[in-house]
Amino acid sequence: MHRIVIGTRGSLLARWQAAHVARSLRAACAGLSIEEKIIVTEGDRLTSGPLWSAGGKGVWVKEIEAALLAGEIDLAVHSLKDVPGELAAGLALVAVPARADVRDAVVSRAGCGLDGLPRSARVGTTSLRRACQIKALRPDLVIEILRGNLDTRLRKVADGVVDAAILACAGLDRLGFAERIAERLPIERMLPAVGQGALALEARADDERVRGICQVLNDAQTAIAVTAERAFLARLGATCRTPVAGYACVESGALTILGLVGRPDGTEIIADRASGNAGDAAELGLALADALLQRGAGEILSASV
Repeated sequence: MHRIVIGTRGSLLARWQAAHVARSLRAACAGLSIEEKIIVTEGDRLTSGPLWSAGGKGVWVKEIEAALLAGEIDLAVHSLKDVPGELAAGLALVAVPARADVRDAVVSRAGCGLDGLPRSARVGTTSLRRACQIKALRPDLVIEILRGNLDTRLRKVADGVVDAAILACAGLDRLGFAERIAERLPIERMLPAVGQGALALEARADDERVRGICQVLNDAQTAIAVTAERAFLARLGATCRTPVAGYACVESGALTILGLVGRPDGTEIIADRASGNAGDAAELGLALADALLQRGAGEILSASV
């Protein structure tokens, strides 16, 4: 009998994601035994202040990657948007399941969307990407740091800590909170984070057994799209201190990727797109990053270091 130990954070959403992957693997592989191991990450321990001052994306995955390398777990399940562009040496993404809704959502006490919020309404987020695009659309709104797991952030909106919050549609849908969504923001107004809506299955690069088992969950179109997005992010060399967004989609063998780099206050946003053959996903991501850098994105990135 095959046995796999899955490592995950302990939040409701992280455990839902791990359980979803476990159910899918059991359904596809008869006799597969799966155990779950909860791992507390640096991001879980940091309950206040902006994440960009604490080390950014790596705060959600470092301890889980260490457990993989130590052989304490066989497979990690992450939200792909939380995975840094460069994995720890010896690890690999072995599957990317079909993507959920990539859009951001407005959750508000009054039940109104972004345009319906009153002047000077307090909007909660810890994402500079979201803050940048919100301020570009509604400079009058007040951005406030909103930490905590998804259920905690929803409670803070309900309790009036903030008037609204911008959250990922995928997480709300997965945990059954879709009715709390006042507006699903179109990507033309709020470009998602690289990898948003997708899960990442990470394992030791030389573990052919786990790689083979997980391949049944890999969605080819999603994997191609996020390859372009992650190449775009890697070429920019962006840190968590700079608003960066990127989204790629594949249709009829063609790939289109949209990307932007902006200032946190939304006063400057450089955006563009690239299209081509889906087989050239990484190259298209790199080309889009180069186009933004040529238009001045490098100055914005340098100012945030």
